[in-house]
Amino acid sequence: MRAVIQRVQQASVTVEGRVTGEIGPGLLVLAGFAPDDDTRSLDWMARKLVQLRIFSDEEGKMNRSVQDIQGQVLVVSQFTLLADARKGNRPSYIGAAPPPIAIPLYEQFVQMLEKLLNQPVPTGEFGADMQVSLLNDGPVTIVLDSPAANQ
Repeated sequence: MRAVIQRVQQASVTVEGRVTGEIGPGLLVLAGFAPDDDTRSLDWMARKLVQLRIFSDEEGKMNRSVQDIQGQVLVVSQFTLLADARKGNRPSYIGAAPPPIAIPLYEQFVQMLEKLLNQPVPTGEFGADMQVSLLNDGPVTIVLDSPAANQ
């Protein structure tokens, strides 16, 4: 699994003119799933994400997590994160899980985050053409690969 995590003041995702998810201060997470992702890699990513200390404390140091600030998380599926563009000019997406595998992983990941945060986690719509709007805070942007993705 690969995630691009952006610290935001606000973010939203729109599908066909309809807002499917929006948050105030917190994290916008673009999530891509690989065919070999499993519960263990999802759990690692969910825990890492909610505990990642990228929010400022009283002294301005990045010492707080989204849990600490009681922030929100918006998750948007994005298979293009697993693109391989090393050869030629057209990226290959063979490393991304196909929808029958990716959709359950996506749903499980969102449920894990909801449990860890003890709040609903708004999302985009899997496979839809989405427009994502955000007010990046910092900017702070982190790319995370689950341990399985690095092996």
